[in-house]
Amino acid sequence: MAEQQRPPSIKDVAERAGVSWKTVSNVMNGQVNVRPQTRLRVEQAIADLGYRRSTAGRQLRYGRSFIIALAVPELTTPYFGDLAHQVLAAAIERGYTALITETGGDADRERAALRGFDTQVADGVILSPVSLDGPSIAGAQSHVPLVLLGERVAGSPLDHVIYDNRRAAREATEHVLTEGAQHPLFVGANAEHRYGTGWLRAEGFLDALGARGSEELVVSSPRYSRAHGAQVVRELHGSGRRFDALVCASDLLAVGALHALRQLDQSVPDQVQVIGWDGIDEGRYTHPALSTVQLDVRAVARTAVDLVIDRIESAEREAPSAEVVVPHRLIARASTRIRSG
Repeated sequence: MAEQQRPPSIKDVAERAGVSWKTVSNVMNGQVNVRPQTRLRVEQAIADLGYRRSTAGRQLRYGRSFIIALAVPELTTPYFGDLAHQVLAAAIERGYTALITETGGDADRERAALRGFDTQVADGVILSPVSLDGPSIAGAQSHVPLVLLGERVAGSPLDHVIYDNRRAAREATEHVLTEGAQHPLFVGANAEHRYGTGWLRAEGFLDALGARGSEELVVSSPRYSRAHGAQVVRELHGSGRRFDALVCASDLLAVGALHALRQLDQSVPDQVQVIGWDGIDEGRYTHPALSTVQLDVRAVARTAVDLVIDRIESAEREAPSAEVVVPHRLIARASTRIRSG
């Protein structure tokens, strides 16, 4: 019986490439401090030998899996798809990989993420919650490092990457007012759920209107989708409700609104201004091009990954929680610029 050949080791790769095993490890972990020609030699040696890293051995050596989990409401939304891509890229640069899961905005699945999924697969979790309120999040008992994306939760001991939704909504609303809007509406918040992204953006909208603002100007939408944005516009038009600007809680709602307005022969922006949120690439190609509040998705991802990995690798798990505010900027395009003449 022929002797079974042992699988190649990291030392075999290092010998074939003429480098140290540490350099091979750096290449496989995506570290940037490796010269391009050296990286090519190592990658060629890995391919020639058919080397595969021993995950079990790595876990035993370091006492962790080098995996982080990202839990988002849905990956079909361009913003969360981009976020997942950026989180994975940032994790690889730190020598980790990322598992991506959808919660569907379901409270039980979000609670499972808060608990670290009750498994030993991921060393840390990044969660974008939708359905859980402040007390639910603040009372979470997680056995793994956890970073939340969104607004700061009062009393929470967790690390947060924050978007200043209220301020950004105020700026977006002030923009359409400056461009001549007299009867704006906010689309995408539910007054029965006064927490989370949608309602905070609605509050910023009302702040900008001051004494003129009332909750009657906030229009609910069950989902942030193109179809629901179009549905809202059709219902508003059918009811005879007066409006000359729509401040939408997401770009997808705004894209749907633009579609319905065009079908109803409503000129944008002359008759109705439209502004969205997130800065997705699709907004550059709508007709007219969509004004938006753009979030720095790359900064969100890298900050969250750095926070969770630093917490994983730190001996001080009980250190004070961190709070990082990610910048935004308003991009004014043709959907809110009143045409002269």
